[in-house]
Amino acid sequence: MKDKTGKELSSQEVLTKSLSRLNTVLLELEVFFLHCVGDVPCHFIRRFFYRLAGIKIGAGSAIHMGARFYNPANIKIGLDTIIGENSVLDGRDKLIIGNHVDIASEVMIYNSKHDIESSNFQAIHKQVIIEDYVFIGPRAIILPGISIGKGAVVAAGAVVTKNVDAFQIVAGIPAKVIGERSNKDLRYKLGRAAWFR
Repeated sequence: MKDKTGKELSSQEVLTKSLSRLNTVLLELEVFFLHCVGDVPCHFIRRFFYRLAGIKIGAGSAIHMGARFYNPANIKIGLDTIIGENSVLDGRDKLIIGNHVDIASEVMIYNSKHDIESSNFQAIHKQVIIEDYVFIGPRAIILPGISIGKGAVVAAGAVVTKNVDAFQIVAGIPAKVIGERSNKDLRYKLGRAAWFR
């Protein structure tokens, strides 16, 4: 038997690849199930199944309807954080979201991408860290390996390709610094999300 590059595989390599494929199929089934759960109009039910799948969700946090996940076991969400409708949370590497973070609708956070210079177009995985009190506007895209510092703001539609320092405001494609939050003493709580969103 040969792999996709034409290399002859040993029986041990065939067994390893077969088990890896089975594991991938099971993960795809889990992700599909969570996709279906994402359409249930009740936070409590969704949160129960998300936690069962391995997502660590802090007290008071909510994930609105339509969220999509890749490898949920690597996703950690802090306290009092809200994830908007139809967001994409990539867990193919660690995704760490802090406390009191407001992520608007249709935000996409990726921590895996293809190496376009690789001869076999291999995937590169890099963790994403979003610190406390960050606000990410609607339809923003966060790319692999990015850290967003405490209190930073990402404008709607921005594509974040570089780290964002604490309290910076970034916008554009690619995102560039356009300002800084003047209030550095952030203590607010986002409060209760609407139950049936």
